[in-house]
Amino acid sequence: MRRIVTALIAALALPLPLLSGPVTGPASAQAAGPADTYADRLVRQVRGANVEEHLRALQAIATAHGGNRAAGTTGYDASRDYVVGKLRAAGYKVTFSPVEFVESWTENSPPVLTETAPGRREYVPKQDFFAFEPSPAGDVTAQVQAVDLTLPPAATPSSTSGCEASDFDGFVAGRIALIQRGTCAFSQKVRNAKAAGAAAIIVFNEGQEGRTEAEQLDIGEWRAGIPMVYADFAVGERLAAARDATVRLTVDSTVAIGTDHNVIAETRAGDPDNVVMLGAHLDSVPAGPGINDNGSGTAAILEVAEEMARFPVRNRVRFTFWAAEELGLLGSDQYVSSLPQSERDRIRLYLNFDMVASPNFAYKLYDGDDSDDTGAAAGPPGSAQIERQFQAFYRSRDLPTVGTDFDGRSDYGPFIAVGIPAGGIFTGAEGVKTAAEARLFGGTAGTAYDSCYHQACDTIGNIDTTALDVNADAIADSAARFAFDLRSIPRRTAPATRGEGS
Repeated sequence: MRRIVTALIAALALPLPLLSGPVTGPASAQAAGPADTYADRLVRQVRGANVEEHLRALQAIATAHGGNRAAGTTGYDASRDYVVGKLRAAGYKVTFSPVEFVESWTENSPPVLTETAPGRREYVPKQDFFAFEPSPAGDVTAQVQAVDLTLPPAATPSSTSGCEASDFDGFVAGRIALIQRGTCAFSQKVRNAKAAGAAAIIVFNEGQEGRTEAEQLDIGEWRAGIPMVYADFAVGERLAAARDATVRLTVDSTVAIGTDHNVIAETRAGDPDNVVMLGAHLDSVPAGPGINDNGSGTAAILEVAEEMARFPVRNRVRFTFWAAEELGLLGSDQYVSSLPQSERDRIRLYLNFDMVASPNFAYKLYDGDDSDDTGAAAGPPGSAQIERQFQAFYRSRDLPTVGTDFDGRSDYGPFIAVGIPAGGIFTGAEGVKTAAEARLFGGTAGTAYDSCYHQACDTIGNIDTTALDVNADAIADSAARFAFDLRSIPRRTAPATRGEGS
């Protein structure tokens, strides 16, 4: 049984003194203050063995429900109920937010993409282009209008085509939007195009090596209600070069919609106008139980939530377990979209934990300040301070870290899209560990961080317990510090329009 000694309870019940300043270096180098004391105590209470206990429960749930915990399944429902039971037992008031997802999508006949003017050219479905899954049905013939393209493409992924509403300034309603893949989520491009009056959408690959061919992609975006396809770079380049090109775009499909729920638990104490938010996605892919992806993040923040329930806080802390992340960040995306601006403004920062125990791990921190100078841009103001806070924890244990881009593949995406600073921990997915990382973290260079990524073998045996324990402590440390002191995080003065990611 986990217990907190009477002396600790008494000490934490005393009135809190003034807070120390923002942390800028290793925790051990800071003058001790209430945030430091609180963080140290919470870290000691959070135990890797308890996180593993949650993982074993999630594995048992998957085993009992067809081998997975995917959106729309009884495995997801049982995972949700398990988390809810633990949170309620810890004393949290738990709420739910509905998440719509595509229960099934059927392509009734092959899609059509035909250039009808100034010349005629028929593109080959399933080769030159694919219908986005789950594109709504539609048959549109209209002029194509390019949206902020980068041609020729830059050496590294960097196009912001369609990422900002302003990209569509001058867009003629009723035309087909021609958009380049790049540094924000496909769903964001789709929403911006729909808002500008596009009748259909062609997204084409960006053009760098490895980013030229089309493929079937599930972007989880059907609410725009217009047909949309994903094309080869060569198709987009040709249409962009053609003067006043007119295209017929047809998708013949049937979409059935289901509903799951995000799980949200918030501390009863703390300033409600200063919300520190932590999140991890609760669903797996259909192929397997998803114990690293993302049972690890779920279990880690659940353990932090259980222990934090015993401590006082100055700022409200919100723990969120997202539904349908694997279908296109649907849980976090619909949650953020549903919030009025006044509610978004209460969220001072968002911390994301997706895959924190990869077997061939690296300690990767989201690159809030773009100091790595690769890929996606920096996060919104405050993201750099979040990254530095995490770095301070790992330095205090003499552990190295490396940066990882906000590439749009996890639930921070919808938050940074509206200007909320974000950060968090990631230990790697299907990417290959470099020799330099192997020297820093051990493990095997030249192989994937998680060779069972999105596979049936992502089981309880597919985690590194050391990484899991260290990262659970890091989550507790930063959650505790921000729960007491947000002075390093700047107040937002206006909502942002730029999103990061994909």
